[in-house]
Amino acid sequence: MHEELLSELVRVLRPARRILAFTGAGISTRSNIPDYRGPTGVYRHRSPVYYQQFVASDSARREYWSHKYDGYAGFRDAEPNSAHRALVELEKRGQLAMVVTQNVDGLHQASGLSRERLIELHGSNREVECDSCGVREDPERCMTHFSKTGEPPCCLECGGFMKPAVVMFGQALSSELLQRAHAASPQADLILALGSSLVVTPAADIPLSGVNHGAPYVIINQGQTPHDGLATLRIDGDVADYLPAAVARLCTPDW
Repeated sequence: MHEELLSELVRVLRPARRILAFTGAGISTRSNIPDYRGPTGVYRHRSPVYYQQFVASDSARREYWSHKYDGYAGFRDAEPNSAHRALVELEKRGQLAMVVTQNVDGLHQASGLSRERLIELHGSNREVECDSCGVREDPERCMTHFSKTGEPPCCLECGGFMKPAVVMFGQALSSELLQRAHAASPQADLILALGSSLVVTPAADIPLSGVNHGAPYVIINQGQTPHDGLATLRIDGDVADYLPAAVARLCTPDW
């Protein structure tokens, strides 16, 4: 870590009382959740299945479930890391207004973050849902079915296609969740973009609502982002290194 950058992060964090944190895959890599667009990201070697393909093609459904099954144990067993816990500490200190996440790993909720301060824009892998009737359940039945048969699971209620309760490529984000996030952003007195490449819109536009209302903008990410020129403080590094260290200093009287 660069001491100068860490000290600057502490300086920016200290007076904030309405922080909006926008998080991406980079906040969860220390929890052994792979990112998507980094040097070893998932999309370097596996193309995503689009929703329209999933609905129309049995082979696409098999490919999608194969991908989800391959990653299931990692998601199931993953635990929040120090960066997730640092955001919980900011909440306890009365500084955190909202976390808006692109992640589907459920680790923010598992960390103890208050549910009312969390917006999961892309859903969560910790449930599966029927594409027809919307019924939800724990993933275990569907994963066991796929592992034994190689066939995509179906809904026990209506026979529809089951899928993890996430927004697939080609699906629109929830307008209600987007509205909540865009309403929270201009109210923030500090925007933190943590571990996000900030390239997937409309989600990546959410921090800009706050920035356009004058909030300082801190970006911590490994690799460039399209927002770098707007940042008050730009740190090219692992958020799990910088954020927990900065929050620990906030909690130390000498700092």
